[in-house]
Amino acid sequence: MGMMIEDDEENVDVLVPPSNFSTVEDGIFRSGFPHPSNFGFLETLNLRSIIYLCPEAYPQENMDFLDAHDIKLFQFGIEGKTESIPKDTITEALKLLIDVRNHPVLIHCKRGKHRTGCLVGCFRKLQNWCLSSVFEEYQRFAGLKWRATDLRFIETYEVICLRQCLYSIIYQYQGYGSNKRRLLYREESIQKPKIKSI
Repeated sequence: MGMMIEDDEENVDVLVPPSNFSTVEDGIFRSGFPHPSNFGFLETLNLRSIIYLCPEAYPQENMDFLDAHDIKLFQFGIEGKTESIPKDTITEALKLLIDVRNHPVLIHCKRGKHRTGCLVGCFRKLQNWCLSSVFEEYQRFAGLKWRATDLRFIETYEVICLRQCLYSIIYQYQGYGSNKRRLLYREESIQKPKIKSI
């Protein structure tokens, strides 16, 4: 027997995601700039933080929303029309992005295309995605406005420095006795002199 569901149009709150919204990974989202009409939708994500990639000040109404929902704002002022994305800034943003204590997290710039695309592209490299898949994802969000300079940035971005940073985080959380610790030592032994136990 079917159930009757009353559809009362008046009382339905329409949840509108920000432009170019998508899930990147569990607990990681991307979009264009969120406007007040998107706040209801953002509430459903239970965000803990926002990574904002523009130099412009965050609007007061957005700040009020963040304060009301105890959401941390991390701002990285990358210019929109820039030919070269600053590598160190992306690395700092990535460190925040991969720290699960900041999840659920929303990454956004103005349109969710170039700056956001570069950060997500570097994150994908950290996840060992092949470059053609990384580029395909970047271009899907950038549309006709994709930039060759962004693709070059993603291609040449070295994730090795970030991996080392990750290992040190894993050490802190895993302690000395775990298998993970030993696995990482094997990788590290390439750079470090071996200490023979007597």
